[in-house]
Amino acid sequence: MNTLTGYLRQGLTALRFLFLATVVLGVAYPLAVFGAGQLIAPYQANGSIIRNSAGAPVASALIVQASADNAGVQDPRWFHARPSAVNWNPASSSASNLGPNDPKLLGAVTANRSAVAAAEGIPAAGVPADAVTASGSGLDPHISQEYARLQVPRVAAAHGLSTAAVESIVKRDTSGGIEAFLGQPSVNVTLLNLDVAAAPSRQK
Repeated sequence: MNTLTGYLRQGLTALRFLFLATVVLGVAYPLAVFGAGQLIAPYQANGSIIRNSAGAPVASALIVQASADNAGVQDPRWFHARPSAVNWNPASSSASNLGPNDPKLLGAVTANRSAVAAAEGIPAAGVPADAVTASGSGLDPHISQEYARLQVPRVAAAHGLSTAAVESIVKRDTSGGIEAFLGQPSVNVTLLNLDVAAAPSRQK
């Protein structure tokens, strides 16, 4: 009898442990990971495809859409992204591999700074660093708030929008929360240009 009671007690203990493990590892832990993913990396959790009002895919929020032609000339109607070593081609991804002491890097930065200064009508000294340096992938759609605000007057004039309307779009497409806390606030150029294109006529 004592042996049978011991077996029953051990069996109940095992069942309780199985139930507890199922609740913790099969329910609570997956929900916690899913919730953290929604907060920290929503694109990785839900996908990054942007769809229009008809539900058709138009872009990825993680890949910049080039606003330049094959010669690298930027379209003045749109917000410009960072320079790209792969000409913003989504079929490729690469950095320039130029070292800090390479004269070619200095030459590229100088040329980029002059081009941005001319496009925005400002002194070369007022051009932010991310406007003249490429990202590691060449496809990063994010720019600094400073660079985004610098482009507001040009984009607003090109689309017949008020600067206040375009500034509100920049604010809306600026990262916040944990993403900004772990890095710094940035503006997604892909979302920005899509929102500018879709800006209602009442803002014009």
